[in-house]
Amino acid sequence: MDEKRTIVALFGVAVAVAVGYIAYRFIAALTVSVFLYYSTRRFYKGLRRLRLPARVRAFLVISFLAVPLVLLISYTVVLLIIEARQFVNTYPVIDVAARNITWFEGLNQFPKLSAQGIIEAYRAGQLDVLIDFATENAAFLTNTISSFLLNLLVVAIVTYYLLIDGHKIREWLLRFDEEAIIREYLEAADRELEAVLFGNLLNVIVIALIAIASFNGYNYFVPMGAEVPYPTLAGALTGVASLIPVVGMKVVYVPHAIIAAVGIYLAGTLALLVYVVGYLLVAVIVVDTIPDLVLRPYLSGETTHVGLLMLAYIFGPIVFGFYGLFFAPIILVFAHTFADTALPRLLGSEPKDGLHEDQLRLDEF
Repeated sequence: MDEKRTIVALFGVAVAVAVGYIAYRFIAALTVSVFLYYSTRRFYKGLRRLRLPARVRAFLVISFLAVPLVLLISYTVVLLIIEARQFVNTYPVIDVAARNITWFEGLNQFPKLSAQGIIEAYRAGQLDVLIDFATENAAFLTNTISSFLLNLLVVAIVTYYLLIDGHKIREWLLRFDEEAIIREYLEAADRELEAVLFGNLLNVIVIALIAIASFNGYNYFVPMGAEVPYPTLAGALTGVASLIPVVGMKVVYVPHAIIAAVGIYLAGTLALLVYVVGYLLVAVIVVDTIPDLVLRPYLSGETTHVGLLMLAYIFGPIVFGFYGLFFAPIILVFAHTFADTALPRLLGSEPKDGLHEDQLRLDEF
């Protein structure tokens, strides 16, 4: 009997190691999936009022996240291409590049962004350098693109089934509960993860709305030459950039201000640069500082300290890479919840009953 149990235990360890290795290889995708699951679970549950099937609700939740993000990125890329082309046509950028960069030698103008324009550029030999570069790095480019698409597919599938069957995982874990310690710990961690990660998503939305209103308001009050380009798009990107630790929204509004300043400088209206300084003040105070001071305490979870979360957001990407932005707060929540709920029980402390230490209990009368 003991030999069979040993064999089964060894087999279970082998399976656990294999599963752990696969999870480690896809740790970034799985982390993002957990983040999306807890960020959208309230929305998923709220759709029950429409009496929609679980699969339809999960599909709608993922679509509401993916479609706006794809449209935002696509719109941004298209605008960057259009603005870059206008800038090149207005100023002698090609001549300067042809004299200093090998890639641009013999290039008089950029090809038109159309099928016919690309064909003509190919026949003229203007794309030979780009073709050679793509050929030499074909393996790297293929691996990068295929890896990105594979991880994107994993994120979509895992998030979808977590929304549908997440409760089954919880029920399976509770089967090993003997003294209600696991149940108390899992319920506390589940609540705190939802509060923290849903707060992240809500923070992105609120920051984006504040930034859109602020940037459009700035354009409304300043003279025509001092306006910043595409204020609505910049505001939406500012909200997304609020997820980045330390630098955060600055990766959007600082380059945005530089672009506006370059336009004023090239136009020769240097007196309008003072308005760009005003734009930076609006971005720093109204968009960056005030929301962080006012909203962060309300969107940082129920029990996890705000300072610890900020440290997790800072050290996570440094230690784990990009996915550490989501992975470190998850680890922090699990550790903090364990120290607050399970550890005192394991050390023999009585569970909290919600009463103040000076308040009398019924059995004391």
